[in-house]
Amino acid sequence: MSAAQEIPAFPLAATEAAAQQAAAAQHPVLVAARAKAASADLPYAGGISPHDAWDLVAADEAVLVDVRTAEERKFVGHVPDTLHVAWATGTSLTRNPRFVRELEQKVRKDQVVLLLCRSGKRSALAAEAAAKAGFAHVFNILEGFEGEIDADQHRGSRDGWRYRGLPWVQD
Repeated sequence: MSAAQEIPAFPLAATEAAAQQAAAAQHPVLVAARAKAASADLPYAGGISPHDAWDLVAADEAVLVDVRTAEERKFVGHVPDTLHVAWATGTSLTRNPRFVRELEQKVRKDQVVLLLCRSGKRSALAAEAAAKAGFAHVFNILEGFEGEIDADQHRGSRDGWRYRGLPWVQD
């Protein structure tokens, strides 16, 4: 058989991974999030709770990408064994113009991707940008890592990843 007649081989692992991601995208939590997002006319797949996000990540049905700054991750803490692609940088939170390109280098567009920021606001913007770039299963983790500011101007006292007692570490 000549080189022109050879049948291209697909790596079995890549094919299996794609099948697993397709199945994960049909997880009941994600289906419900998609329905809610569609009714709210969100430009991305939807939002899920921190607990649901952790369940999906722990079951290898999704990848968690922290979109906070490197400083936030270092000094506030982060979820262990997750990816990092900053949505914005510096103390002024200047938008990272390379966000989508950096995300493309770390995850496939057909993967279930869960984005996490401080309170769920930046990750919603990042999810919108990712969806516009062709990421089919990108979700925002509601409440974020630290949660909303309470009446005393503190975070972490009523919601967020850490408040919910989910795994995190600090450098």
